[in-house]
Amino acid sequence: MEAKNEKLVRFCSDEKQQNRFMSWGGKADSSQLNSDGKWKITDSLNFGGSKVFPECQEPWHKHILDPGSEIVLNWNRIFIVSCLLALFVDPLYFYLPSIGGIKGSWCAKTDYKLRIVVTFFRTIADIFYLLHVAIKFRTAYVAPSSRVFGRGELVMDPKKIARRYIRSDFFIDVVATLPLPQIVIWFIIPAARTHRTNQNNNALALIVLFQYIPRLYLIFPLSSQIIKATGVVTKTAWAGAAYNLLLYMLASHVLGAAWYVLSVDRYLSCLKSICKREESPTKCLLEYLNCDASDNIQHTVWIKNTTVFQSCDPNEEDITFKFGIFENAVTKQVVSSSFMRKYLYCLWWGLQNLSSYGQNLSTSTFIGETTFSITIAIVGLVLFAHLIGNMQTYLQSLTLRLEEWRLKRRDTEEWMRHRQLPEDLRKRARRYVQYKWLATRGVDEESILRGLPADLSRDIQRHLCLDLVRRVPFFSQMDDQLLDAICERLVSSLSTEGTYIVREGDPVTEMLFIIRGRLESCTTNGGRTGFFNSITLRPGDFCGEELLAWALLPKSALNLPSSTRTVKALIEVEAFALRAEDLKFVANQFRRLHSKKLQHTFRFYSHHWRTWAACFIQAAWRRYKRRKMAMDLARMESFALMDEMVRVDAEDEEPDPLAPIKSNLGVTILASRFAANTRRRRGAQKIKDVDLPKLPKPEEPNFSDEPDD
Repeated sequence: MEAKNEKLVRFCSDEKQQNRFMSWGGKADSSQLNSDGKWKITDSLNFGGSKVFPECQEPWHKHILDPGSEIVLNWNRIFIVSCLLALFVDPLYFYLPSIGGIKGSWCAKTDYKLRIVVTFFRTIADIFYLLHVAIKFRTAYVAPSSRVFGRGELVMDPKKIARRYIRSDFFIDVVATLPLPQIVIWFIIPAARTHRTNQNNNALALIVLFQYIPRLYLIFPLSSQIIKATGVVTKTAWAGAAYNLLLYMLASHVLGAAWYVLSVDRYLSCLKSICKREESPTKCLLEYLNCDASDNIQHTVWIKNTTVFQSCDPNEEDITFKFGIFENAVTKQVVSSSFMRKYLYCLWWGLQNLSSYGQNLSTSTFIGETTFSITIAIVGLVLFAHLIGNMQTYLQSLTLRLEEWRLKRRDTEEWMRHRQLPEDLRKRARRYVQYKWLATRGVDEESILRGLPADLSRDIQRHLCLDLVRRVPFFSQMDDQLLDAICERLVSSLSTEGTYIVREGDPVTEMLFIIRGRLESCTTNGGRTGFFNSITLRPGDFCGEELLAWALLPKSALNLPSSTRTVKALIEVEAFALRAEDLKFVANQFRRLHSKKLQHTFRFYSHHWRTWAACFIQAAWRRYKRRKMAMDLARMESFALMDEMVRVDAEDEEPDPLAPIKSNLGVTILASRFAANTRRRRGAQKIKDVDLPKLPKPEEPNFSDEPDD
């Protein structure tokens, strides 16, 4: 019952707690304050017998975002894609004006279906820009004064964030967010409806260009933020190449759309200039050039008698108006084609002239046309150089390791040729370089792991090596702590066919644990005559166990132990190696094991111990056979002596004056035979001992907990 009466309290800071109480509509009653001005918990928050305990959590719309968090990074990637789509949508406004009617009676009109589609996608893009503005008001920034060391300190105050944002990028973001083209084509143009509405495209083009510049500018700081957070805009080299190609295609798209709207404007300029000079047989009015006036009777009469369209036809020889670079748009009827036809043609025109820097353009003396051509040449040169440079960088990064390997292989060949190495050594060197490339692809794993934090490097090593290490039976008896210590210090070792890992008598520098391949391990017991032992090491076996016995000594000598075996790779071998200094550390960890189980496991899987055990068993078996043979021979001789004594006793029953002499002679003969047999057996034993030298017992690894003083 006492537990039910206890009050559970969730604490938060004084300022937050006070604001929390005030935000619920409560007043700062003096009864709720302690003597030091702090809040105290009262029963005023009871509702119907149940207590309400406010959490110290702010609403989601009041959270301050970390600029390096995953949420901001993902939003920046989404927003940069929306920016690219918005930059693609905006030039589509240039395709709204077009030339309608039939040949001989052209007129200016606006594509209403395209206007609806473009407005829809443009509005969606504006929503993303508006969300970006709202997110930047809630994104913290690093205080410039705190960048002396490390990342710096984040400023989380909403007022300071808003003040800094308004002073920096707020104006550009607002200009890029405003729906100016929608306002112009849906409100301003219909309100100012005149007979020149479909002919004046300059206002719409200027508004789109005015807003296109800040939208294009926003991509660069956004890309910079992504690069600061992740290092690259795209995760793969192919994606980076595609990203730069997309930017180049976007520039071609903008250039083709601008060429189209200028072509329409240039053609309408020709029609208006000729229309103003035409007085007979029917006076030309500018309103006749609009498709809205096609139902007018006077327009029908003017169409039958006018020569305006023939005077603006580039196919006519006596035309006086010069279209220049816009001539193809009129002669090929691009200005009067369907949207898909004219869009693809304009995109091809922009891509062609942007790639050739406008060299194929034949311009007139019109100032606007020459200015547009100069812009094409400059922009094309800069963008094409930027595209080629970035594409080369990204594509070269795909084959960078391969080129480094080729250079290293070429340097190796030149060095071997310069030193005049024999052909067998050259083949071995080539085989090793080729095998190492296939196994690692030119990546230095050790340098990568050294550059990571110790904890992360240890986890990666555990992930890579733990399953393989557990295949080694010697490691199966160890706990996770020892396995972690071993995995942290293991290094990969690659050996080609015919490589000698270690030779008998050489110092042992590492202990090798085989993962793949086969090794031949042989010994001559120090070069003694008549002794040779050879075994095959397979995956799961290890060699260099002399180093473990050396490392487990309480006071290890500075000199490394000598190898008792010669180890040679039969095929390509992949293994893990424990160097001497690393094995010394791991051996100190082994001392924590207070059992003989690890020692017995080491003896069982050690081929050095197996060889010694086999020789020990063979020697014991031979000693047993010799002892048994000696016992059998002694038994047979004792039986023969007893028979002789029985025969002598039988002869004693008959009186013979020479009996004592014969008895002494028989005993003497038997004694001489027994002595001769004994000398013969000893000599044979000495010969056998010389023929079968004893194999010394391996050093006993000291698995004790504390070293002996």
